[in-house]
Amino acid sequence: MANSLVKTKKKFSVAIQEDKYKALINNTLGNPKKAERFIAAISSAVAINPALQECDANSIITAALLGETLNLSPSPQLGQYYLVPYDTKNGKIAQFQLGYKGYIQLAIRSGYYERLNVVEIKEGELMSYNPLDEEIKVSLITDEEERENTPTIGYYAMFRYHNGFIKSIYWSRNKMEAFALKYSKGYRKKSGYTFWEKDFDAMARKTMLRQLISKWGIMSIEMQKALDSDMAVVNEDGTVDYIDSDYEEDNSSPSNVETPSENDTTVVESNADIENDPLA
Repeated sequence: MANSLVKTKKKFSVAIQEDKYKALINNTLGNPKKAERFIAAISSAVAINPALQECDANSIITAALLGETLNLSPSPQLGQYYLVPYDTKNGKIAQFQLGYKGYIQLAIRSGYYERLNVVEIKEGELMSYNPLDEEIKVSLITDEEERENTPTIGYYAMFRYHNGFIKSIYWSRNKMEAFALKYSKGYRKKSGYTFWEKDFDAMARKTMLRQLISKWGIMSIEMQKALDSDMAVVNEDGTVDYIDSDYEEDNSSPSNVETPSENDTTVVESNADIENDPLA
């Protein structure tokens, strides 16, 4: 008798076919064929992620629609954005999180950037760094396997506009650690669930790009929208509610989901003369 009173949660593949969600998707995308592709892609993404299957369907759809309107892929393998399950007092919800590769896609797509680079600096590679003129000298380890196994001591990011303007920043590993401890309650508590603990370098790479572009870069409307919505729950009207304030996490916690590996050096350029980049 008690079992008959338990409300069965609809499968996402069923919920997304409801009229209210189909109307939301069609109205947002404005193209029936694009809407069909979106429904198929998101249904597949949720089907292979048990934690997402437990999330509120509305939060999944609105977060994914934001990614779609930004022309970013939901594929975890591409790392452009993620649908991250979070536990709240009202149940599990999906949060939109922009990946560092999403920052790169949006920046390059804007047409302002000739070159964009973010990379870890390994032990023994840094020869000197002058913060006044932002001049960095390094000697990179050429053996890929050796470099991957060498401890990271810092992070470097730079961009160059087509007009020749260059901006770069370097943070030590200790500075990045202090940043994570300051802005992530979960990381301070060593709770085991934060992305900082699961893949510190990937979060550091994203932090470097966010610091670089948001403070010194030209941002397209798409980039501004993505930046404002990063680490937020997206509502049907396009407004956002923050679970984390920037990098800060409150009492909500992400569910135990696998974080895709992003341990590759990323360099994006377009017919660039790279003599000004010491890491080229």
